[in-house]
Amino acid sequence: MEFPEDLRYTKEHEWARIDQKKMVATIGVTDYAQSQLGDVVYVELPEEGDEIQKEEPFGSVESVKAVSDLFAPISGSVLEVNDSLVDTPEVVNEDPYGEAWMIRVKLTQIADLENLMDAAAYRKFVESQQEEA
Repeated sequence: MEFPEDLRYTKEHEWARIDQKKMVATIGVTDYAQSQLGDVVYVELPEEGDEIQKEEPFGSVESVKAVSDLFAPISGSVLEVNDSLVDTPEVVNEDPYGEAWMIRVKLTQIADLENLMDAAAYRKFVESQQEEA
């Protein structure tokens, strides 16, 4: 399982790659999330221009096992949506940290980043969840 060092993570298993100069976050689901979901068959994402709120649902992922909400790691305005996931949702399983990015968001609150985990903290969190299962 991968835990890229350049990302920040949530307890809901989303990741954010932050460009602090531009105040833009690229958001997707983690390797752990896609492995728990199983084969992804459908992705629902917001529209460009939509406002998302930290810790609130902004879309969903449907797999052969279940439908799961996607929770925003930060608040902001959606700048770009990865529309290719509509036609090829399986990319979420194949490349969760690359081609399967979901949205790019203009941050409204830099303070939103303070509660996100770094790679080491997220790895420990995932390990604790696996032990509970």
